[in-house]
Amino acid sequence: MKKYSSLTEIQSLIDQKKLSLPELLDHYFQQIEIHKHLNAFNEVFFYSAAEQAKLVQQKIENGSAGKLAGMVIGIKDNISYKDHEVTASSKMLEGFISPYSATVIERLIAEDAVIIGRLNCDEFAMGGSNETSYYGPVKNAADPERVAGGSSGGSAVAVQADLCLSALGTDTGGSVRQPAAFCGCIGLKPTYGRISRYGVIAYASSFDQVGTITSSVSDAALLLEVLAGADEYDSTVSRADVPRYTASLGRPVGKKRMAVLKETLDSEALDPAIKASILKAIETFKAQGHTVDFVSFDLLDYLVPAYYVLTTAEASSNLSRYDGVHYGHRNLEAANLNDLYKQSRAEGFGDEVKTRILLGTFVLSAGYYDAYYQKAQQVRRLIREKMEALLKDYDLILTPVTPTPAFKIGENLSDPLVMYMADIFTVLASLTGIPAIAIPLGNNNEGLPLSIQLMTRHFGEEALLQISGAFLNEN
Repeated sequence: MKKYSSLTEIQSLIDQKKLSLPELLDHYFQQIEIHKHLNAFNEVFFYSAAEQAKLVQQKIENGSAGKLAGMVIGIKDNISYKDHEVTASSKMLEGFISPYSATVIERLIAEDAVIIGRLNCDEFAMGGSNETSYYGPVKNAADPERVAGGSSGGSAVAVQADLCLSALGTDTGGSVRQPAAFCGCIGLKPTYGRISRYGVIAYASSFDQVGTITSSVSDAALLLEVLAGADEYDSTVSRADVPRYTASLGRPVGKKRMAVLKETLDSEALDPAIKASILKAIETFKAQGHTVDFVSFDLLDYLVPAYYVLTTAEASSNLSRYDGVHYGHRNLEAANLNDLYKQSRAEGFGDEVKTRILLGTFVLSAGYYDAYYQKAQQVRRLIREKMEALLKDYDLILTPVTPTPAFKIGENLSDPLVMYMADIFTVLASLTGIPAIAIPLGNNNEGLPLSIQLMTRHFGEEALLQISGAFLNEN
């Protein structure tokens, strides 16, 4: 069976009775078995997915199926699904069965998507290579000796290797866009608050955002249309109307003004092949009638420090709930309550998570709060104001997604600074809450995927998807 790149294609074949949903699901089960060495899935939902597929096939046949009928989708292992295990790829939550479903899961099921399994990720979504998972690293299908990117590495590889049609991830500082770039997929991070976070295991609450990884812009648009919108269980989600993103894809894009942040292309860390592919993409945008200007963004050096001060502080607070008492891993040999806390957390958390909790606790501590956390908040405000000013003059901002293509497994683990600096181009959208998308640009000479990032104003996903679709000739 061939690799399908869009739901439209699958639905057409099902309508023609050339394919059934149970047959499609069996294909993906076979693919998962063939590619199990990639370690993309923490668990495959063989029974529940098969039951869903049968039910949805019946609904297709009687004409009552939802928008996502025919879509087989994987979910990152930090998104709760009732009566299914959810671990955030951590020993701390091993064996934990969720008592309820996240809002995004409820909305997928309501529109008849089939959820095939939970996907490997960096532990508690903390990492940029999917090497911090308790279940081992995810391997890139383009080269199994290389990382998949993180933290949503399993989600990206599942789409890349045809293990499911699409996948949900979460993006805190680039965790959808960076693995999508490493795996040659489309990674969309919507505006902060566009999609409900209810039922998503928290890392840094003022940054976390559910995003999508797909092979087509049309699927990204459809999923956003289904997932976005108000939710009574999440007070931070926007109540703004949700446009019909799919309908806008066929409309003329019009001429847009694009700003290329020249410091990103001038960076010594940027791989020459990525730079060359982006310059070529810029020429394509110009040929499509868009204006492209190179502009300065002099706060680039402050992005990563501000991001890590703020996110580790929020992680320290969010992860304090895992104490060995309420739920999660519990040490059974502790002599007293204090030892129970210490030993349960020491055993349950991996090294990267412990590092970030310690950093976050430090920057929030007395005597250091003003010097670090408050200062980082002030920097975040400056960055947001500068971006808002830039987006008054330009419709879109263009940068690389990552400094390099996917690197070798283990290559950067011993140097946290190198790993953290890999986020230098993605954290800008996260600090400011604006939407961003990673679009594939083909492969380099080694067959490794390359990518470009577009960003736009808050709740400007419609324009972002239109431009991306036109660029990839999907319209």
